Order: sequence, then C-alpha cells, then structure tokens
Amino acid sequence: MRILSDDAASRIRTEASRFPESRSALLPALHIAQDEVGRVGPEVMEDVAALLSLPYSDVEEVVSFYTMYYQDRVGTYVLEVCKTVPCAILGADEIIEHIADRLNIEPGETTPDGMFTLLRVECLAGCHRAPVMQVNSRYYENLTPEKTDRLIDLMRENARFRQGKSREAPLPQVPGLEQGV
Repeated sequence: MRILSDDAASRIRTEASRFPESRSALLPALHIAQDEVGRVGPEVMEDVAALLSLPYSDVEEVVSFYTMYYQDRVGTYVLEVCKTVPCAILGADEIIEHIADRLNIEPGETTPDGMFTLLRVECLAGCHRAPVMQVNSRYYENLTPEKTDRLIDLMRENARFRQGKSREAPLPQVPGLEQGV
C-alpha cells in the first residue's frame, strides 16, 4: 500500500520526466515526499523507489547521507545549530544550551507539542557570520541568546498561521535577526 498521495506521486513523476534518468529526480522527489509526510521513513523510501524505478538501497543511501531528510518525525520547526569549530568558538555551544534550556529538550529531541526539534549539525557554511542556525531551510546568523529567544517567540506566534503550509514557508523579517540564504 502506498503512503504518498496521488498528488505527490504525480508531482514526483513530473519531476522524473524532466531528467534523462529518473535517479536525477531523487532529491526533489524526496523533498516532495517529506513535505507531504513529514519525514522519509522506510515506507516513504519504498514509495519513492517504486515511483522512480530505483532500488530501495539507492534511495536509502541518499536519505541517510543528507541531513535535510528526516527519517524520524520532527517538529514544525527544525532548529539545526552548527557545531563545528568556528561556530563553537563564537558561541554555538551557548546557543544550543540556551535553546535546550528554553525548550526543555536535549539536542535530537522534539518538544512535547511537536513544534520544535533541536539538532546539532555539521557545517552550515556560514562561518563568516557564526554562530549560525538553520530553521527549516532558512539561516539565522550572528546569533545571541536574546536573538534566539526572539526567533523562538516569533515561531510560536506564527505557528497558527503556518497550518497547512509547507515547512519551507518563511518567517517574517525581524530587525536584528539576520536571515541568510
């Protein structure tokens, strides 16, 4: 039994038709699947593999390599804080600890209300504006505990407006919260 909706399957087939080989559509297909289901677990990988006529192992390799695909359920907002040396020197560990205390979760956990997941991740390529946090697909740079609190408050305020919208829907601009790519 397929997990993905007919609409998602159709969108994946459309993506695949744009490439000479269906494997080339794997990344966008996984995004489509994750946007719909909220994660890319084994059953979703099976659907994507079948839709693209690929071996399951090819799909699993990609999902397990890229941190942008979540194999487990994550919150509405995925807070990924860079843990590499440049960010750590400039305060990333303080930011991670501050978020963990504020949300009463540890890195790798999701808040009981399902709103936030906190992750420590490898380089986000924003060393020049460290510490850096990626929230879903948006970067926030030059973080301080105060800026992080404002961002968390903004996410809570906007949660009701995001119902039914893609995880990628941007938050409004806030003065003092630098938003990168």
